[in-house]
Amino acid sequence: MPSSQARSRARDRNNVLNRPEFMSLNQPSHREGSRDSTDGSQAADGGPKEGSRWPEQDCMQLNPTFRGIAINSLLAIDISLSKRLGMCVGSHGPGAPLRSMVTLLALTGHALPWIFGTLICLWRSNTLAGQEVLVNLLLALILDLMTVAGMQKLIKRRGPWDFPPGFLDYIAMDMYSFPAAHASRAVMVSKFLLNHLVLAVPLRILLYLWAFLVGVSRVLLGKHHISDVGCGFALGFLHFSLVESVWLDSATCQTLLSIGTLW
Repeated sequence: MPSSQARSRARDRNNVLNRPEFMSLNQPSHREGSRDSTDGSQAADGGPKEGSRWPEQDCMQLNPTFRGIAINSLLAIDISLSKRLGMCVGSHGPGAPLRSMVTLLALTGHALPWIFGTLICLWRSNTLAGQEVLVNLLLALILDLMTVAGMQKLIKRRGPWDFPPGFLDYIAMDMYSFPAAHASRAVMVSKFLLNHLVLAVPLRILLYLWAFLVGVSRVLLGKHHISDVGCGFALGFLHFSLVESVWLDSATCQTLLSIGTLW
């Protein structure tokens, strides 16, 4: 009997699983014990509890989808490139000497010069054809202004440098970044003028170049992201197509002008 006990103790000493670093393998895990107790409590209560969920049950909710990863990656690239291209931000940036010229270029796409300029031309116009074109241009400018302002108010995306809007921006309701109002207006106006004015080829190229540079100027000034300007370009094409599809004839324009003169 003593010899069998001695052999048993020797066998236990030689067993690798009895070493201190492997002792936890011989003991029931805490998860199994807690799971058994949870199952017992659920059986006693008559059903599973709402808070007794295991992390394995939520693993699918923690894993991002491919679509989410792609969208977040594109947004990160958009923000990074937009900040790098904001060379005219501040007075000490690499594009500080060009800031005044870029600001003036961006001002040519503002809503106020185009609306007031159209009203002055409409007041000075004496031909029915000219008044027809100018009335439709004025309605297109108002449509662009209201649509972009509504989308900006709905989305409320800040610019890459989060600058507060200026006085002219408040007047034109251009207080947020998405979509870019200047880019939308520049594309819409350029397409409108190219479609209704007989221009030489160099002037047509200059109009396209002007619309593109207006959008780029807003990125250089740090007012918009690249995606804001791209969506603004697309929205400008949409506004032009909409105005062309609901074009007001000369009689309707004269009726609107007569109503306007009564006010």
